[in-house]
Amino acid sequence: MNDTSGRRDFLKLGMAGLATAGVLATVDAQKAAAQAASDSLLRTVLDRGKLIVGTGSTNAPWHFENDAGELVGMDITMGRILAKGLFDDPTKVEFVMQDPAQRIPNVTTNKVDITIQFMTMTAQRSQLINFTRPYYVEGVALLTLPTAENKTFDKLLAGGAATRISILQNVDAESSVRYALPQAQVLQIDTQANVLQALESKRADAAAVDLSTVRWLASRNPDKYFDAGKSWYSMLYGAALRQGDLDWLTFVNQTFTIAMFGHESALYDAAFKDYFGQEPPARHPGFPVI
Repeated sequence: MNDTSGRRDFLKLGMAGLATAGVLATVDAQKAAAQAASDSLLRTVLDRGKLIVGTGSTNAPWHFENDAGELVGMDITMGRILAKGLFDDPTKVEFVMQDPAQRIPNVTTNKVDITIQFMTMTAQRSQLINFTRPYYVEGVALLTLPTAENKTFDKLLAGGAATRISILQNVDAESSVRYALPQAQVLQIDTQANVLQALESKRADAAAVDLSTVRWLASRNPDKYFDAGKSWYSMLYGAALRQGDLDWLTFVNQTFTIAMFGHESALYDAAFKDYFGQEPPARHPGFPVI
C-alpha cells in the first residue's frame, strides 16, 4: 500500500472508526512517561505522580488564600490546568510558596518543576529560563470611584492638569501616566495600599495600577471601585521553566494552548470570569487564532 492510499484509508475511518480502532485511546501516565526523553522533566513528573509549582500566596487575583484558607487565583488555576493535562486530575499538584526573587533560582536549581507567579516575560529573563506561551496580557489601567464625576477615562483626560493620578513610586511612574494622560498631575506613592488609599480619600482622581487589579477590585467591589475603561503598556505573563528541556516546554505550551483556545477550556474560562469579572472571548472553529 503506497502513502496516498494509506492516507485515504485512514481518512475513511473517520473519528468513530479511529476511536474503535483504539487510535484515540487515552494514553496513561506510565505510557506517556515512556515516550518522553529519558532526561526530560516530563518523564520525572509523570513518574513522580504529582507536579511541583513555585508560586506565591499574597497577591490577588493571581495567588492568594480565600475565606476558607484555600490557595486560589489565576496562577493557581494554571498549575491545576497543567496537573490535569499530566494526570487527568487537577489536584495532583504541590504548590511551593516562594518570594518573587526566587522565581528563577528555584526553577534553575530544580526545586520546582515550573514557576507560575505573575512573571512578566522579558528578553533579559529569557537568557536565564524558558518562558511558556503567555497566559495573560497585563497592562496599566485606571481605577476610579463609582460616585466620582470624572470616573471615566474621557473625563479624566478632559480634566487636563487638574486631574490627579496616584501611582506606585518607580523610575517609570511619570512616563507611564503621561503616556495616557499627558497633562495630569502624577502623585508617586510609596506602597500599593497607599496608592489606593489616595484614591479612596479623594486626594487622587484615579489610581494607575495593573489591569488585573482594576478588574479584580471593580468586579468584586462595584460599589467602591470603577474601571475607567483605559489600559495601555501590554506586558506578557508566562510561566518559567528550566532551559534545555524541549519535551517539557512543548508539553506545557500545548497544555496551556488547549486550555485557552481548545476543547478543554472550562478551568481557564471559569477562573478568567471569577478573577477578572469578564467572559473570555468566544472561540470559533475554523481558522486558528492562538
